[in-house]
Amino acid sequence: MSFDHLSAERFISLVTFRRSGQGVATPVWFALDGPSVVVGTFEDSGKAKRLRYTDKVDIAPCNFRGLVRGPYVPGHACVLDPTGAILAAAALSDKYGWQWDMFSRKVDMYVSVRPAEDA
Repeated sequence: MSFDHLSAERFISLVTFRRSGQGVATPVWFALDGPSVVVGTFEDSGKAKRLRYTDKVDIAPCNFRGLVRGPYVPGHACVLDPTGAILAAAALSDKYGWQWDMFSRKVDMYVSVRPAEDA
């Protein structure tokens, strides 16, 4: 399984899971990085807190409001080290240009998501 079906999308719905098992969907910008998807976020965000609890995630294509437009694919997330974060930031900047460069000034955490079968 791969995330190739997301190549033409601008947003994905990233579902992270609470300790109760309840999923919380968030529309996010992303970039493909080989077999993985990379996402930037803030260390104090709810999704970052949930990712520290479990690496299990689901992702699906969506619009900017989070309206899902395709099936969810299960995956596993990991926080990137500083080198990986630099590469992820570059991939997001290449995809979104000035919009990412302007938004990302305070992004302090980058996450890579691999399909569940590859993790």
